[in-house]
Amino acid sequence: MFIPYSRPVIDETEIQEVVETLKSGWLTTGPKVAQFENDFKHYVNCEYALAVNSATSGLHLALEAIGVGSGDKVITTVHTFTATAEVIRYLGAEPIFVDIEGDSFNIDVAAIENALENNKNVKAIMPVHYAGQAANMTEIIKLAKKHNVRIVEDAAHALPTTHHGQLVGSLSDITVFSFYANKTITTGEGGMITTNDPELAARMKIMRLHGINRDAFDRFTSTKPSWHYEIVAPGFKYNMMDMCAAIGIHQLKKAKRFQKERASIAERYNLAFSELPVTTPFIINNSDIHAWHIYVLQLHLDELTIGRDEFIAKMAECGVGASVHYIPLHRMPYWKENFNLTDNMFPKSSMISDCIVSLPNFQSMTDDEVLKVIKVVSSLLIEYKK
Repeated sequence: MFIPYSRPVIDETEIQEVVETLKSGWLTTGPKVAQFENDFKHYVNCEYALAVNSATSGLHLALEAIGVGSGDKVITTVHTFTATAEVIRYLGAEPIFVDIEGDSFNIDVAAIENALENNKNVKAIMPVHYAGQAANMTEIIKLAKKHNVRIVEDAAHALPTTHHGQLVGSLSDITVFSFYANKTITTGEGGMITTNDPELAARMKIMRLHGINRDAFDRFTSTKPSWHYEIVAPGFKYNMMDMCAAIGIHQLKKAKRFQKERASIAERYNLAFSELPVTTPFIINNSDIHAWHIYVLQLHLDELTIGRDEFIAKMAECGVGASVHYIPLHRMPYWKENFNLTDNMFPKSSMISDCIVSLPNFQSMTDDEVLKVIKVVSSLLIEYKK
């Protein structure tokens, strides 16, 4: 029995909704997308929700909507997947990378403030809610107001996540979620943009589908001639399909249950590993909701005779998949070479990047699977302890 790092949870409700969609004759952006968007905006308590074909697309649309362009700068973290930063380059802008906090691995607010004070033409801050735990949005919002910059939240990990009791998705200018296969809810591929700003919502809606000033669903379902439309901007092809939204409609209904199941597994891991040479995930505020998209262990390499990479290989030999979140961007050739990034510039991210391991933590894990992960990890830590 090999336990994969992640496994999506799809049951008959999603399957039947997709079948219904296939039979309806409407496969692309249509009634299911509209329903999913409406359900989502009510879920996170925001004014507008726009479904897209990926979180990467959503981040691109968000930055374009707030006017990011050539010569502008956007502050973000090195401890993230490359999509967070690459969308900045799509628009000819420059990423300003900062370090993370040493405990939560979220973006460091003090580093953001320093970057704002030492860089001209900063247009936006793009925090990442790492692993499903909210960044310090209270302080980030204060900084954004003080320096007159916008905020685009990368919430790919953060559904459902709260900051001081408020769900991520309604806190700042724009928030972008991911529904990739390993996320807390999935549509296979897909994402959602949320905002309370009608002008930003209108711009992103137009740019989402080729810069067309009319809704495609309305044009193709109208009983009256409605073929005419206008191109008002050089847009993109970022719309979500109804087949994906059909899955998302039912995944969203289960989001709270999925989060509780992931949190329960995380609690079992915390207890099992508490006396071993590792550090379990740091919780900023126990009263807030942590989505637990990722469960990250820090190996105490100074107490072990084995490195992180070999540890993951040994786990695989024992039938347990694992991953790493992340190899930081300052160690990736493109970012390192083109922006002259070094380990010394990001000491906290550099320090933890060689010792972190992401364990399987998904809601369809059985008791036997959880116990096996605990047994394998514990056995390896004991076997290779100095």
